[in-house]
Amino acid sequence: MLSPRAAALAVLVVSAAVLGLAPILVRLADAGPAAAAFWRLAFAVPLLLVLTARPRSLGGGGGGTGRPTKWMALAALFFVLDLSFWHYGIAFTSVANATVLTNLTPVVVTLVAWVLFRERPRALFVLALALALGGAFAMSAGADGRQGANPRLGDAFAAVTALWYAGYFLVVKHARGAASAGRVMLWSTALGAPLLLAVSLALGEPLVPGSAAGWAACAAMGLMHVIGQGGVAWSLGRLPAALTAVTVLIQPVVAALLGWWLFAETMTAIQLTGGAALLGGVLLAQWSSLKKTPGRVGSGGPEGPTIAA
Repeated sequence: MLSPRAAALAVLVVSAAVLGLAPILVRLADAGPAAAAFWRLAFAVPLLLVLTARPRSLGGGGGGTGRPTKWMALAALFFVLDLSFWHYGIAFTSVANATVLTNLTPVVVTLVAWVLFRERPRALFVLALALALGGAFAMSAGADGRQGANPRLGDAFAAVTALWYAGYFLVVKHARGAASAGRVMLWSTALGAPLLLAVSLALGEPLVPGSAAGWAACAAMGLMHVIGQGGVAWSLGRLPAALTAVTVLIQPVVAALLGWWLFAETMTAIQLTGGAALLGGVLLAQWSSLKKTPGRVGSGGPEGPTIAA
């Protein structure tokens, strides 16, 4: 019988690995980038409705859907920007670059908390920031030109995704003060779906998947959204920040391996070094914040700012 800590770690490992499927499924969706994001949320909503109707909803707290708050609506907006930029990044650059670069999110969260909330980080964080940004630059500059239709643009989209997901995280921190993780996930997903539909139509993307395999990939993204994001939300409240910071980095590793296996994507030596530096900077940033007050924004508290989209 697993201990509560071991069970939470097992759920986190599986959830992070499941989220690593996201960029692969986007490539297989046979629809436009924003359209694929729309179907991800559209397929997730019914599952989230079932989960939030339970006596105790996902992530703790009472059951029931409740009503959306302004924070949930703002979370939906940031998540729409997050998925839109990230999916276009996946379309233009390699799966590895698109996934690793989004993991700048925890660095961005701490940096925003420093600027806006006067939460001065330790000197070690400044070193971590430099290491992560240097790694991100190396990953983009080291592309060999065979890693997507427009690797530089794709890398830029993936890096900007970290900003939008940081905003999503900070807003969710406010929303979670009065609602369960399941309720926040439900409304940010339900409100985000029509916005992504509008983005897809405005950009003239192919909305409907062109094959049965494309529909299967879209449905799988909905299931992945619930299992991956939901599992992480459940487990992060039960594990130390240092452990979660290491564990969720399984996601870019899984994505990179699948990209190599399914799409024959490779990385240059410079990119491999840059990726290691970026992930090392993320871990160092998390470690530098461990002595802060638990639960403060950017501290890697119960929710943990280390989850990619």
